Amino acid sequence: MDSAARTESGLPLRAVYDASATEGFDTAAKLGDPGRFPYTRGVYPSMYTGRPWTMRQYAGFGTAKESNERYHELVNAGTGGLSVAFDLPTQMGYDSDEAIAQGEVGKVGVAIDTIDDMRTLFRGLPLDKVSTSMTINAPASTLLLMYQLVAAEQGVAGDRLTGTIQNDVLKEYIARGTYIYPPKQSLRLTSDIFAYCHQEIPRWNTISISGYHMAEAGATPTQEIAFTIANAKEYVRAAIGAGLDVDDFAPRLSFFFVARTTLLEEVAKFRAARRIWSRIMREEFNAKNPKSQMLRFHTQTAGVQLTAQQPEVNLVRVALQGLGAVLGGTQSLHTNSYDEAIALPTQKAARLALRTQQVIAYESDVTKIVDPFAGSYAVESMTDDLEAAALELIQAVEDRGGAVSAIEQGFQKSEIEGAAYRFALEIEDRERTVVGVNKFVLDEEEPYEPLRVDPRIETEQCERLAELRKERDNDAVERALDALRTAARGTGNVLFPMREALSLHATGGEVSHALRDVWGGYVPHDTF
Repeated sequence: MDSAARTESGLPLRAVYDASATEGFDTAAKLGDPGRFPYTRGVYPSMYTGRPWTMRQYAGFGTAKESNERYHELVNAGTGGLSVAFDLPTQMGYDSDEAIAQGEVGKVGVAIDTIDDMRTLFRGLPLDKVSTSMTINAPASTLLLMYQLVAAEQGVAGDRLTGTIQNDVLKEYIARGTYIYPPKQSLRLTSDIFAYCHQEIPRWNTISISGYHMAEAGATPTQEIAFTIANAKEYVRAAIGAGLDVDDFAPRLSFFFVARTTLLEEVAKFRAARRIWSRIMREEFNAKNPKSQMLRFHTQTAGVQLTAQQPEVNLVRVALQGLGAVLGGTQSLHTNSYDEAIALPTQKAARLALRTQQVIAYESDVTKIVDPFAGSYAVESMTDDLEAAALELIQAVEDRGGAVSAIEQGFQKSEIEGAAYRFALEIEDRERTVVGVNKFVLDEEEPYEPLRVDPRIETEQCERLAELRKERDNDAVERALDALRTAARGTGNVLFPMREALSLHATGGEVSHALRDVWGGYVPHDTF
């Protein structure tokens, strides 16, 4: 059977679906009502008939000042939540003036070294009204604490803050690579974040367990949800092992998935993921609170499917992907800009991406019906197939000792790389069509002027850091960092001494290095 007769997960795809496709289908057990276990039809009874999903736009580049200006533009354009992109040094726990950061400052996101940068990033934005998502993992605790400190300066208490930190370091070992500490120490830090937020920032989503980056690395839809849920189980076990009650932290867990152009399989994927998670939480972890059993997720359209060739075609891809996310019941959505395969998105492209969501929400009729695909022979059958395949793969992870042990064995990484290779061969052999790349190509591409990051940003960021280190009380900072090292050696929550150090103008890099002094850094093992 060729690729056209199979889903992206490699599952059989019928040309015609009829009642035989769902023969023996237990509607009551597998569907239920919207907003009720097992949440196949969505996590809320009214879904978008009450209000639409949160429309987020992922932005961050260059300096905090430039990013702040873009955030104000997006808020004025009607976005309901902000998503912050950080540059690579920030993601890896390095300051902008470190040698390893040279050439990367402000390139793929905003450079945040200190609380001063965070203050500039959110200047003029009411943090008690704006929901903020921060795509940060290994140093998530540092950036969250900076955000809390800046909010306190605005007079906004922690219990009024809403948002999400990605904080999913396990997928970094599998697919992305912006890890700092070894897996066990990373799980310790994650558990400390869960406990800290339960006490200090109770409305904050403490983790966004991500399949998106695995999908961008080549994971199939089945691999995406299976490896994501396997990682989630590991986080839950770590938190319970640290003495937390499952219903104290599980309601604040959230997920992050991709939306591809294969709309029907994506809708089925989201529905299958909700069903699997609800049963795991209720049956394996004995979660009693219905909110602990709900898989709430953010979706981003598939960056890996954007093409530099005929980039305007990406507008169509993004619209289709965004529609799939909505039909699948996402809680928030970021739509990529059509020019992201070339460079950082321009202001016009970012606005068009937001307008795409607004057209889906306000000009189509999909928000007027809860779970429009319920009962569809095709979608229900595909949901069942994806659920069965994902459960089999989750069990394969469990058979290897759980997510961390499987990561150390290279299992997930190897599986994803194999899928990516097969997919690339299908495109190369033209078994799979990519418009503008291997079919319907142009002899000559139209010129395009991308947005460029000013290289002077790095110099200016380094100068600010040098000035800060002259003006702050360095002895007090070092004492605070020593207290952090002491906490890391013991069993206390490291976020409290970390917050004290950051309030004294310790840098993000200094905080990360203090933990490296105690925990060390992760050195990956070759998969092959």
